Amino acid sequence: MDNDRPSVAIYWDFENIHASLIEQLHGVGTYRQTRFSPQEPVVNVAALMEFCASFGSIAINRAYGNWQWFARYREALLHNAVELIQLFPPGAAAKNGADIKLCLDATEDMIRFPHLTTLVIIGADSDFLPVSQKIKAAGRTLVGVGVEAATNRHWAHSCHEFRYYERLVAEGESPLETEPSDTGPEDAEPLALGPPDAIELIRRAIGRLAANTGEPWVLKATIRPMVQRLDPTFDEKTYGAATFSALLKKYENVLEVRKGQFDQEYRVKEGSGK
Repeated sequence: MDNDRPSVAIYWDFENIHASLIEQLHGVGTYRQTRFSPQEPVVNVAALMEFCASFGSIAINRAYGNWQWFARYREALLHNAVELIQLFPPGAAAKNGADIKLCLDATEDMIRFPHLTTLVIIGADSDFLPVSQKIKAAGRTLVGVGVEAATNRHWAHSCHEFRYYERLVAEGESPLETEPSDTGPEDAEPLALGPPDAIELIRRAIGRLAANTGEPWVLKATIRPMVQRLDPTFDEKTYGAATFSALLKKYENVLEVRKGQFDQEYRVKEGSGK
């Protein structure tokens, strides 16, 4: 195995971020009143996955919560290969213990899998402070994500990088992809779709890479790996191009290129329509 290849582990305190968004939308105390009932999908799973994929290949992708109430996230979670860890709260007023289980798993994974380079924790709880110390002591990069109003500031500052959910989603501008179809049985297979539009994949890849660096220009060599992480089925030949370079040339009306110090650099042209 190539240990130099960036490898990412994602840990979602899913109920935490969902509850924070519900209370942001409907008022403080709303989630406590509706906790044990089917939940509306408000977490933009696609945008979060794009952000995490910008750090490297996803090796671990676990989400913790009481999944009996989150069925409407089914398609988004399946599409992004999220492993669901079921946690039942021991009582009506009790927490589900997701933060404790998450911290234990993250610590164990660092020991078992030395190839992990970046750990992303999606949640806003101060209970993550001890595991942040363990992750940094192990020489791994810690990235946090949380809803701004609900995030413990000490936890945010304990990360190498912390992104507020609202700003991250605004950068990515990805669709929610959480609404289930209202037709057909629950266990029906989704309809087979054609390949995604190539230029939209490239736009999204460049946009995410640029958002991470704060620079509009991105190295050509970084674009295809990011596209591949956004869509593992990506193949240039699907779009009639022998190489990725040839595919990029097909979109010269949308993409701008310049010579960089070590490689060509690309950005999306200002004002270019979809």
